[in-house]
Order: sequence, then structure tokens, then C-alpha cells
Amino acid sequence: MNKYEYRIKKNKIIRRRNKILTAAFTLMVFSWGFYIGNKLASQKNTEQNAVVAQTKEQDALKKRFTTSQPPGEYKPWEFKREDGKKVAYLTFDDGPSINNTPEVLRILKENDIKATFFLIGQNAEKYRELVKQEVKEGHVVGNHTYSHRLRYREDPSVFVGDVNKCDLVLKSILGQDYNLKLLRFPGGSFTTAHLNMQPFKDAITKEGYHFVNWNDMTGDANGNNLPVDILMNNLKKYTTDNTVVILMHDAPAKTTTVEALPEVIQYLKSNGYIFETLN
Repeated sequence: MNKYEYRIKKNKIIRRRNKILTAAFTLMVFSWGFYIGNKLASQKNTEQNAVVAQTKEQDALKKRFTTSQPPGEYKPWEFKREDGKKVAYLTFDDGPSINNTPEVLRILKENDIKATFFLIGQNAEKYRELVKQEVKEGHVVGNHTYSHRLRYREDPSVFVGDVNKCDLVLKSILGQDYNLKLLRFPGGSFTTAHLNMQPFKDAITKEGYHFVNWNDMTGDANGNNLPVDILMNNLKKYTTDNTVVILMHDAPAKTTTVEALPEVIQYLKSNGYIFETLN
């Protein structure tokens, strides 16, 4: 092979090698670009999904934070359901408390049940994280006045002021979207021979609140640490309607209420009730 032929062959080898290197480099650049593009797209989708999830969560909270009832007395047991279902509303007054509320939430979570908590504003200020946990876990938070020291002998405007003060506390914890206006009067709003509740009911209705009593209970309001069997006997005695709003308490001294709660749930389930929250 002469020098000219050798040079031609060497140039061919060099060109072939350069083509291979160029192709390999192009493939590498393409692959890297594809990888980066996919990663950016995935990141964008993740961010978009997070925004969508956050928006849905905010919409769900706004729905739970806004009343669906007109102002005035609210009696779920008078609502005639067309689906024929039996419905139980578990309600807990006087909380939150550091010893009982976490246990109540644990039991409800284990049973996949949502409840309604009527909170005293003073207690909510002390245990703000428990209030947030109640809402985070899907429960409804209502107003049970700020002080719970009212005796309905004062001017109704004093009562309204105490209720509004609790509402401001709940807003400070849950955000300004909280506008549920759901109230339970301490002791209920029942008019008796010795107590005329109508002026208080009229005043709170004018303020835009809807309020709910109960038609079922465990009787834990009758004393502290009542035996579980007494609480259950009361429940069985009063559970007569297809829709029941059950009064219970998660105040610090109501430890047997927590002990009875699994039995309460089981009894209601065995009698065909489903569980819903007030709003």
C-alpha cells in the first residue's frame, strides 16, 4: 500500500470514528434532554396536583365552615328522610380537654366516624392544636359560648356577646373562613316553668346563629364518672327516633364517657344507624 492509499484509508477511519462519536454524543444529549424534560414535566405535574389537592381541601373546609341551615332552632330529628336511613349525630360538649378529647378522636378515627364538637371558647384558647386536629380529621366544630358561666338571668345581649367572643376565638384558630354559626346553648335552649329561654333564642337568631339541642343522650351530664352501664342504659332508653342527636361531653371529668364510647358506637351500628355531622 502506498502512502496515498494509506492516507485515504486513515481518513475513512477517522471519518467513521467521528460519525460514531457524533452519533453517540447526539444520543447522549437527546437522552439527557429527554430525562430533564420528563423530570421537569413530572415536577410540574406534582406541583399542579398539589395545587389541585390544596384547592379541593380548601373548598371542602369552606363547605364545612359555612352553615347550610337558616338562623334559628335546628331540629334534625324532624327532618323526614326519603332514603329511609337511620342517622346518628354524635355530639360532644364542653371541650376540648387535654385528657379526654385525644381519646375521643382516637376512637372516632378507629371507627371512621365523624362527630360534632361544641367547644367552650376558653378551652379552645388553651388547646388550639386539638381544635385544629378536630377539623383536620373531618369533624365539625361548633360554638358553646366562651365562658359557659351564663345562667340566663342576664340581659340577652350579654349572652350574645359571650357567643360572639367564642366565635372570634374559633376564627383565630381555624381562619376567617370559619363561619359556621352553629351553636349549642349551655344546658340546652329548652324553656321550662322556671326559665324563659325565648328572649335568648330570639336574640341569637337575630345574630345569625342556628342552634341545636338533642333528643338522645347517655346522661353523662348528670354526674362525673358515672358507670358505663348506666350511660349505656340511658342511651338505650332514649334511642327511639330514626334520627338521633346524642348529647355527650369531653370535659376533663367525663372519663367514663370515653370508656363508653366504643359501646355507644357499636350499639348504634347494630341498630342500623349511620353517622353524620351537624352543619
